[in-house]
Formats: sequence, C-alpha cells, structure tokens
Amino acid sequence: MPGEIVELRGHIVDSLLLPKVLDEITGRGGVFELEELRIGRRRTDPSHARIRVEADDPDLLEEILTRIQEHGAELVDTEDVHLAPAPGDGVFPDRFYVTSNHPCSVRVAGRYIPVSPVRMDCAVVVDAGASTARAVRFAGVRQGDPVVVGHRGVRVRPVQRDVRRADHFEFMASETSAEKPKGVVIRAIAAAMRETRDAGQKVLLVAGPAVVHTGAVPHVVRLIEAGYVQVLFSGNALAVHDVERAWYGTSLGIDVEHGRPVEAGHQHHLHAINRVRALGGIHAAVETGALTTGLMHACVRRNVEFLLAGSVRDDGPLPDVIVDMVHAQREMGLRVEGVGFALMVATMLHSIAAGNLLPASCRIACVDINPAVVTKLADRGSFHAIGLVTDVEPFFHELLTVLEA
Repeated sequence: MPGEIVELRGHIVDSLLLPKVLDEITGRGGVFELEELRIGRRRTDPSHARIRVEADDPDLLEEILTRIQEHGAELVDTEDVHLAPAPGDGVFPDRFYVTSNHPCSVRVAGRYIPVSPVRMDCAVVVDAGASTARAVRFAGVRQGDPVVVGHRGVRVRPVQRDVRRADHFEFMASETSAEKPKGVVIRAIAAAMRETRDAGQKVLLVAGPAVVHTGAVPHVVRLIEAGYVQVLFSGNALAVHDVERAWYGTSLGIDVEHGRPVEAGHQHHLHAINRVRALGGIHAAVETGALTTGLMHACVRRNVEFLLAGSVRDDGPLPDVIVDMVHAQREMGLRVEGVGFALMVATMLHSIAAGNLLPASCRIACVDINPAVVTKLADRGSFHAIGLVTDVEPFFHELLTVLEA
C-alpha cells in the first residue's frame, strides 16, 4: 500500500490533536501504525508521535495527508513547495493549497517562510526573491503569480492549549446550548476582554441592529468609554437605527423607552439617513454637533475604528457604508490586525465574515438569541468560538456588571 511517515509534536494529547489525526486517517479509509509515541511526563512537557499512514491508492493517501496536515501532522520526507502560475487575474491554478486559520509556513529553497496574514480560505502566493509568502483571496491574485499547489512543503502549526494555566474561556468552547450557565460564560468573556485590553491588543465588536432595538445602546456606549472596544464591524442598519434613536427616540419607529409605536415612526430612519447624508457622514454629524449621543457618537469621540459593510436591502445607505463587497472584505482584513478578542452579537453574516478573517489564536465569543448563528459560525471554520444563547440587552447589562465590579 502507498504510505508516508508523519510526525506530531507539542501538546498533542492535551489539545486532542493526536486523536483527531488518527480519526481522520481511519475515517477516510486509511490505516495507521504508531511507530513511536512519547508522552510528556509533566503538564508542560511536549509529546511526540511518529505515524506511518497508508491507503489503498495514492490519491486517497494524498487526501488523507492534506487533511491531517491541518492538525499539525508533518511529513518526514520534506521537500520544497510546488508552485504553479495563476492562469489569470482572480483565478488560482488547479489544486491550489487552501489555508486555514492556523499559522503555517512554506518551504522555499530549503527553508520555511511564514505565511502572512494568518487567514482561512485563501491561497498562498510566494515571492522567492523577497522570501515572502502571503495569503491572498481571489481578488488579490494576478496572472502569473506563483501559487502553492498541493500540500508538499507546507507546515501547519495548530493553536494548542496553553497547559500552564487554566483558561475558563477555552473550557466554555463546547456544544452550543441555551442551558449553558450564562453567568459562567459571561465571566469568562469579561476576563478575556480585560486580558486583551491590558495586553494592549484590540477588542473587536461585531454587532447587529438588535443592539439598538433591544435598548442595549447605553451599555455598549459604556463599554466603549471604558476602553473595551477598539474596532466595530457592522452594517448600515445598526448605524441608521442608532442615529434614529438619538434624534427621534425610536428604533424602527418604536419608542425605545416605552416600547410603543410612534405615529409616522416608520419614517424616522429615512429622515435620519437623509440628514446624515446632507451633513456628509457620521463623523461630520458628530463634529458639527448635530449628533450628540449614541453608539456611533461614542465611536467617533473615542476614536473607535468602525467599518460598515452594506447589503442589497439597505435604505440609503449612509455615506459611511462600503457598498463594494470586495472592498469591504479588504478593509475588514486590514482592521483585524492586532485584534486579540472578538465579541460577535446578534448578526449572522457579519459574524461569519469577521470569523473568516481571524486566526485561531484570537478568542471569539458569539452571543445571539438564535443558537443556529453560533453553530454556523463554528461550522464555517471558527470552531474555537464560544457561544451564548441569550437576548442582547440582558447580556450587555450583566457583562458590564462584571467588568465594572
């Protein structure tokens, strides 16, 4: 049978990498033989496994090796990466290597070059002369660019559990359920936000318009003022209804204080859009003194970077909204640099989009009343995210109680 020898190193038992690799081999129809296994005697000691992988035919073997490589398995018989020119702008060659959200490097001229940025669902373009390798999306590749094909010469380093300390946030990353102890999860989220802020890293808030509809804006403003948010990702609706709330006291025409419909309130968000457009944008509305309260006002005053990506259903949109999706993706990719923690609240599409840009080393918490949102985020690659099924306003209220204690 065709076969190859691979090795695993590190905390492969604590991080469950070894059982994942063995399960991938057998689950895909291959067989394995553990030629060597050394388990660290102390919690801080690394372990090592040497595994022979076999399959009925070379194609199946290549498929298995590609899959287990994502869990850190390295081929013993190494060689340089195989490169093929991109056949056209925005087109990768056949069998191009697809990146994950784990750090990886590629072997060029006998030495490994780290791939930057760490980002899933990209290809790798190599510049051998400059000794650089970059992860690029379709829009970033140009005809003739040397692109990595296959998995040979690629080394992946999965994020492993830090066994030196107990990470309660990490332990919360289990199956999503409405029956999870919410107080425990919120305390873990608060601790992660404190650690991120104190380490000088950025906290990213990805938020949907339900933040306004549920009356959570004052809580989020307090988070911003306390320095717990440095970047905001959202869409047109959050900003529009936040401005509507500031100027008319309504959200989608509903009085935010009393929860009652207001006469002609359904027009308020359109009048808010028109006024912001006349002023020239959100920053201009704040700087001229027209907008004096609300979430967007706090972002401008506290120098929080915000990126609003549009959609086909948007009213207006506001001048600040990026309506070109490729442009929005590119800008989001630039703004996630330095993010150490991401809090995703009440938005499915923006959460998945942001999750696809973040490395596995970035901790993620997803809060939504719909458990399917958290599940979909994990299914699309952000498997390490913890989920909390609850309403937005009570979540932010308790989170602030813990952070301000």
